[in-house]
Amino acid sequence: MRYRHAVCLALAVACVLGCNSSGKIVPVSGTIKLDGKPLANAHVAFQPIAQGTKRGVGIGSYGNTDANGHYELKTSDKEQPGAMVGQHHVEINLKAESDDRDPKFRPAPKVLPPRYNRQSELTFEVKSGGTTEANFDLTSQP
Repeated sequence: MRYRHAVCLALAVACVLGCNSSGKIVPVSGTIKLDGKPLANAHVAFQPIAQGTKRGVGIGSYGNTDANGHYELKTSDKEQPGAMVGQHHVEINLKAESDDRDPKFRPAPKVLPPRYNRQSELTFEVKSGGTTEANFDLTSQP
């Protein structure tokens, strides 16, 4: 009886891992723009999701944009370049910039609308060949 349960559990795990994603990591990069201009100093996070849900399945990836809004992903576990093949939930946040000025003289920090981060509506499908065009054109208006 224990053997049967162990086999069923192993098959269920294999299906979840095998059916939702190949586990293959491929190169992914792109550009993020805000109101038509490159968005520098942003943190981009890709999390694989199960088909038709927002439930995470697999290893996530992340990257940071440069002055031109360009980023390249690397896995969060081993920092291997790329992302898992499959559908991803995407979150984009601005990284806090250090500012040694007196707080009353600092400009208000830039923030992105919640639809790009905490309540992200962004998704992206990573194809088996990878991509250099995981681009996002964001707007600051709600």
